[in-house]
Amino acid sequence: MMRLLRYTLLTLAALSFIYPFIWMVSASLSSESGLGDLVLLPQGFTWANYETVFTKIPLGRAFLNSAFVAVLTTGLVLISGAMVGYALARMQFAGRNLIFYLIIFTMTLPFQITLIPNYITMVKLGWVDTYFALIVPFALNSLSILLFRQAFQSLPQALIDAARIDGAGELRIIFQILVPNVLPTALTITILTFMGLWNEALWPLIVIRDEPTMTLPQLVTLFSVGGRAEGQLGVKIAAAVMLALPIILLYLFFQKHFIRSMASSGLKD
Repeated sequence: MMRLLRYTLLTLAALSFIYPFIWMVSASLSSESGLGDLVLLPQGFTWANYETVFTKIPLGRAFLNSAFVAVLTTGLVLISGAMVGYALARMQFAGRNLIFYLIIFTMTLPFQITLIPNYITMVKLGWVDTYFALIVPFALNSLSILLFRQAFQSLPQALIDAARIDGAGELRIIFQILVPNVLPTALTITILTFMGLWNEALWPLIVIRDEPTMTLPQLVTLFSVGGRAEGQLGVKIAAAVMLALPIILLYLFFQKHFIRSMASSGLKD
């Protein structure tokens, strides 16, 4: 009886989370007059909302921009996070703990606090309306450093010593020995970083004004609030579905690794 109750509550909780997404897809396929009904099946089925989105905004170019920025920046985050995390986990040097705690402290600061200084830096460097403004400020990530540090600390020192005896340098130890042994952590960082970069709209809205360089979230935001949607709610929802689809597919593909890492990545001193 208790098991039945437990599974019933879990099912209801799962449905409460997934219902808005199902409704979003259904609403994007409904006519404008059918959006008022919160049902799971499209009312007045139509593809017109998606046709309008593809007609009025350059989704293809924006998708490529977002993919380029998210993939390249995620790669830089993995490389920088692994290197810094290894240094903080395995190297002995003065101020190591202080640096680590400062990195942890930066995680408590909202991005909006550093937004103006970052923008001024982009202007001084002449990077406004370039991909550099979208990539460089996010190339180092505090969470990736923390997760890599904790993962590397959980590995035996003998693994590193054996690699050094075989003549491996520090970079080879990091990327050929240690990272493959903490693959769930690396995949978790990849997913979280990619999701954050893909969904980022505020920063691109500030530093990018040239439409061919705009990312998909930025273009969808401008489309929804800038008048191109002409007040059509179904069209706005269809644009949101196009924005969310790659993230949903990415999570479905890597969900086992993601859950495994989140369940096993306890923080250790």
